[in-house]
Amino acid sequence: MPPAKSPNIDWISNLRLIALYAVIILHCASPLLMGFGKVPMADWWQADFLNALVRFAVPVFVMITGALLLHREYEIGDFLKKRLTRVVVPFLFWSLVYVWYSWYNEEITFGNDAWANIGQVLHLLKNGSAYHLWYVYMLIGLYFFIPVIGKFVRNASEKEILYFLIVWFVVMTITQPYLSRYNPSVDMHYFAGFAGYLVLGHYLAFKEFNVKHLRGWMVVLFLLSLAIIALGSRLLIAWPKYPGTMFYEPVNPAVLLLSASIFLIVKNTKPKVPPIIIRIRDFVGRYNYGIYLAHALVLYFLEDPFGINYKLCTPVISIPLTAFIAFMISLVLVWLISKIPLVGKWVSG
Repeated sequence: MPPAKSPNIDWISNLRLIALYAVIILHCASPLLMGFGKVPMADWWQADFLNALVRFAVPVFVMITGALLLHREYEIGDFLKKRLTRVVVPFLFWSLVYVWYSWYNEEITFGNDAWANIGQVLHLLKNGSAYHLWYVYMLIGLYFFIPVIGKFVRNASEKEILYFLIVWFVVMTITQPYLSRYNPSVDMHYFAGFAGYLVLGHYLAFKEFNVKHLRGWMVVLFLLSLAIIALGSRLLIAWPKYPGTMFYEPVNPAVLLLSASIFLIVKNTKPKVPPIIIRIRDFVGRYNYGIYLAHALVLYFLEDPFGINYKLCTPVISIPLTAFIAFMISLVLVWLISKIPLVGKWVSG
């Protein structure tokens, strides 16, 4: 591929906010999805649809990371110091906040043995003190890999990058439970996991496709992927042979197609909006990571004691509404924390 220039930041900023709102919708829909068989099927179907609609959230976050970072040359030490400081310090702060919430919610207790208490906290930090923090552990692992994969991407031909992506897609496909019988004994885990999304994000961000009506075709692909995820999940959830959440997994062919299509749709959409909207977007974007870290805590308190969750009204309305409320409260919360003298900008995210 020719030397890459920095991608247009506007559409990436748009995509980042879309993905952030999408991940909050996903977490608002999850409790209803997990109630399969105990909640009205009409409600479950609405949650399933919304969940499938936003399954691109985490893969798109990783693709954005690849688009923004892989084309740059780095000194490894400086890169890791800069990136890990930005990620780890807020992560540790919010992890401890969720440890506090677990204590507040009486999920854990602390006794008189200080070392036992410290051990309990360290155990929570090791495994994740909240359900959504798995993403940060994954992201930290990717940061260690970026200097290596970035060197490959910057020096590889387009054919070599496509080779990597094709093998990654094939390995992803044959390691799915429903195709595991075709998975040979050849160890191909080198091509597995989220690293492929880094390369895919870089490739799609810089590749100019000479395809008529590309955005229209991507809309069709998005809708097709949405149908596969939503209907496939419904078919599998009552079939104990395979995990019912299989189509929800981020590293899944259907989710990959959903993510790639929304990535290209936003890339090829240039809405004309007033400058005030751009300023609001950029303001919110500065606190994107902090909002992600904080939103689960906000959702906890919205549900109890305020009862703001998917039960407000019909789920197709209440879930996006709850997510929007959580989004805005998280923004205000993180903004206020960032104003704390000396430490606020470091811990807010």
